[in-house]
Amino acid sequence: MKKIALSALVLLACASSTAFAAESLRFGVDPTFPPFESKAPDGSLQGFDIEMGNAICHQMKVKCVWVQTGYDGIIPALQARKFDAILSAMAMTDKRRQQVAFTDMLYNTPSALVTKKDSGLKPDAESLKGKSVGVAQGTTQETYAKAVWAGTGINVVSYPNQEEIWPDLASGRVDATLTSAASAETGFLKSPQGKDYQISGDTLYDKKYFGEGVGIGLRKDDRARVEKINAALAELHKNGTYERLAKKYFSFDVYHIQK
Repeated sequence: MKKIALSALVLLACASSTAFAAESLRFGVDPTFPPFESKAPDGSLQGFDIEMGNAICHQMKVKCVWVQTGYDGIIPALQARKFDAILSAMAMTDKRRQQVAFTDMLYNTPSALVTKKDSGLKPDAESLKGKSVGVAQGTTQETYAKAVWAGTGINVVSYPNQEEIWPDLASGRVDATLTSAASAETGFLKSPQGKDYQISGDTLYDKKYFGEGVGIGLRKDDRARVEKINAALAELHKNGTYERLAKKYFSFDVYHIQK
């Protein structure tokens, strides 16, 4: 009788453990890209993506777990089941869609060239010939720069993340960086270090390289979870949470629909 009771307790514990695990949503994130994701001075995570992820979990009534990882290996880490979804400013490109199932669009901001104010540089091959342009590894900006600029006399320099590029730009080790316009405007360009720098030329919205906005990436066989996150996103738009958070972080429309 005791053995039966003990077995029942073990089964109950296992069931409870499984149920608890099912009630968690693990987001993979590279916290080096403010204002979307970064670390606060106390080490906690902050940013638009972080607050949106927490709001999605609240809407789904699940526990949010944040798993920090490098951006360049974030898709392999997802496929290795180190977390359930990528929420880290990932643009939805055709190439990534071959590996990842994306949710509905989270936001869409252009890419931009950041240079010194008096540089006269623009985001085109003729203007940048002979110059060095820093890009973050694994990003759409790196893909674009290597495909469009690298063979035209422009030195495209890849860095582990965007945070490592800003000091090199300020010190003159690179002449420019191609990055998210929103990240540049709300981060580096507002800092004392960035006071002599600007977004130069037109911003870039190229679907071929930059995709169709940013989404949350999941494993391709996880369609049920994609649908649940989409339902939560729709409700966050409907109840005003998305608009409130967007206004907190941005002075412009981040939900840009490409024509």
